[in-house]
Amino acid sequence: MSTPDLPATWFERIDTSSDELFYQTPRLVQHIDDITIEALTAFYRTRLAAGTTILDLMSSWVSHLPDEVRYASVTGLGMNAEELAQNPRLDERCVHDLNRDPELPFADARFDAVVNAVSVQYLTQPLHVFASVARTLKPGGLSIVAMSHRCFPTKAIRVFHGAGGVQRLEIVARYHELVGGFDMIEKLDCSPPYGDPLWVVAARRGDV
Repeated sequence: MSTPDLPATWFERIDTSSDELFYQTPRLVQHIDDITIEALTAFYRTRLAAGTTILDLMSSWVSHLPDEVRYASVTGLGMNAEELAQNPRLDERCVHDLNRDPELPFADARFDAVVNAVSVQYLTQPLHVFASVARTLKPGGLSIVAMSHRCFPTKAIRVFHGAGGVQRLEIVARYHELVGGFDMIEKLDCSPPYGDPLWVVAARRGDV
């Protein structure tokens, strides 16, 4: 899906082979350092209340959620079953390729929050995905997208290769604006001193 604001060339990738092939081998790695992980966890602590239902979108073996907070449920959607199995925060696990099928396999208004940690740069159909995020969020629910500067470069879309922090915030905020249904879209630089950068877009699902 492209618009005059989001040309199709943005979503080209170096490696156009199946994502299922790329992610069939578990990759138990971090895209941010320990200091920035702590900063992301602290951000989650301020925005995700105990007792809420959370979807960890494009999840892996770690979710960076605060250990001491008890959520009603955490569902992880990712590409590798072994990675998801090693994530102790997940109550439910779903293997699903969003670039093959960008529609989330969940009911309307199921989640209080959908979080995406350092993976949004891999989406080739982000508008469809974020429209589905809006559909699965409860009224007043939160979409939180955290970004940094590391990635698997051959699988990241073209536009993220040349974009700095401000540009990445603008791109992901625009995703939310274009699909509709979101308000109070925040573009935040949460980078800690001496750590990797941390840029966060937080958007609230409007009352419907």
